[in-house]
Amino acid sequence: MHHPRPTPALLVLVALLSAALGLGSSPAVAAAPAVGTTTALVAPTGKAGLAAPFRATLRGDDAAALGGRALTLQRSSSSSWSTVATVRTGADGTATFSVVLPAGATTWRAVWAGDASYAGSTSPTATATGQVLASTLTLDGPTSVVDERSVTLTGRWLASDSSPVTGAAVAVQQRTGSTWTTRRTLRTSATGRWSLAVTPRTDTTWRVTGAAGSWWRGATSAAHTVDNRPAGTPVVLPAAAPRPTALPAQARATGAGANAVVTTVPAAVWRSMVGRSWHRGCPIGRSSLRLLRVNYWGFDGYRYRGEMVLATAVAGRAAAALRDMYAQQLPIRSMYRVDRFGWSSRVRGADDHASMRADNTSAFNCRWVVNKPGVMSPHARGRAIDLNTWENPYRSATGWVPNSWWSTRSHPRVAWRSASHPVVRIWRAHGFRWTYGTGDSQHVDGRTATVTVAGSFVG
Repeated sequence: MHHPRPTPALLVLVALLSAALGLGSSPAVAAAPAVGTTTALVAPTGKAGLAAPFRATLRGDDAAALGGRALTLQRSSSSSWSTVATVRTGADGTATFSVVLPAGATTWRAVWAGDASYAGSTSPTATATGQVLASTLTLDGPTSVVDERSVTLTGRWLASDSSPVTGAAVAVQQRTGSTWTTRRTLRTSATGRWSLAVTPRTDTTWRVTGAAGSWWRGATSAAHTVDNRPAGTPVVLPAAAPRPTALPAQARATGAGANAVVTTVPAAVWRSMVGRSWHRGCPIGRSSLRLLRVNYWGFDGYRYRGEMVLATAVAGRAAAALRDMYAQQLPIRSMYRVDRFGWSSRVRGADDHASMRADNTSAFNCRWVVNKPGVMSPHARGRAIDLNTWENPYRSATGWVPNSWWSTRSHPRVAWRSASHPVVRIWRAHGFRWTYGTGDSQHVDGRTATVTVAGSFVG
C-alpha cells in the first residue's frame, strides 16, 4: 500500500502543535517562591540638631537573621517619602542609622527592597522626637568693687535636663540708662561655664544673654549690680556747712599715684585762655607759663585728674606739693583751669568769683584783686595758687568771699586756719608762702628765689 510522504509545511505544523501541547519533551521544574521578611524600626527621642541612632532589624520568615542586606531609612514629608540613609545589616540582621534629629515629631520607616531569596518588606512607621529644651543662664559675682580694681563675673548655661550648653556664644551686657550694651561676647566651656573680668569705674548693672540653638531655647540672666566704691576716704563735712556750686566731675585719674606732668601750654589750651585768663597787657606770656596735669583725691574719695596753668618757675615745686597732698589723701574738690569760668568784667580776667563759688583750685589768672578794682592780683604772674576756695574763704575789701560760714571753722583735711595744718606745712616745705594767713587761707605764693627741697613733707 502506498503512503504519501508528508510535505515540509505539514512537518512544521506538527512541530508547533507538539511544542504547544508539551508533547515530545520532559516536564519543566517550577521556581521556588522567595521567603518572606519582616522589617522593624525603632526611632529615637533626643536633642534636636544632634545625631541620634535609629535601629532597624531584618528577619526572614524562616527565622534567619539577614546580614549584609542594604536597608534604607526614609522620612515622611507631606505625601511622599525621601531616603535619608542606607546601611547594610550586620550578621545579626540589625542596622543602626546615625541621623541628625529634626526638631519636633517626625515620621520614619525602614525599607528592604528584597532579593532572589528573600522578599522585600517595609517597617511600620515610627515617630522620632527632636527635643528643644528650656535653658537657664546665670550671672554671679561680687556686689561691690573698689574703684580701679577688677571683679570677675561668672555664670553657667544649663538646659532643663541639667546638661550644659557648650560652645555657645553669650553676650555680657551692661545697662546704660534703659539700654543694654554688649561689652563682650564669649563662648561657654565644655561644662557650660563662662567668666569675664571687668573694671567698672562707676556703679554698674550687668546681665548675660544667649540666643536659641538647635536643641535649647534662648535665655537671659537676672540683672546683677556691682557697687563701685571709692579707693580713698570721702570727706565728711558738718551738716550745717553750706555747699558750693556743683561742677561736673573731672575725668578719672590716669596712671599710678599723683602722676604729675608739666608741659608747655598747648595751642588748644592757649586759645581757651586768651580773652579770659590772659589778655593784652598781662605781665607774663605763654612762653613763661606751664600746664600742670596731676591726679588728686576728690572729696568723694575717688581719684581724678585736674590741671592748672602756672609760672614755669614754680611749676615743678607745685607738682611736688600736690604729690605730697595726694600721698596724704588731702582732698581737692576740683581743679579746672580758671578760663573755664569765662571772662569777668568785675575782675578784668577769668571769673574768679565763679571759680571760688565752685570750690575750684587754680593758679594763673591775669586779673584784678577780688573786690579791689585796678589792683593786679599776684595770680597775674602765675606764682599764686588758690586751694579749696569754698572752705578757705578770702576776706576782701568788702567782706568774706565766697562765703563767711567757713571763715572761723577748720577741717583736718580740707580747711586750714593755722600754719600747723598739714596742707599749709606741705606747701611751705616746697617753697611757697602762706602769705596772708587766715585772711586769705586759700592762697599760697611761690617764692621768687629757687628753693631746694630735701625730699617731700609728710605731716
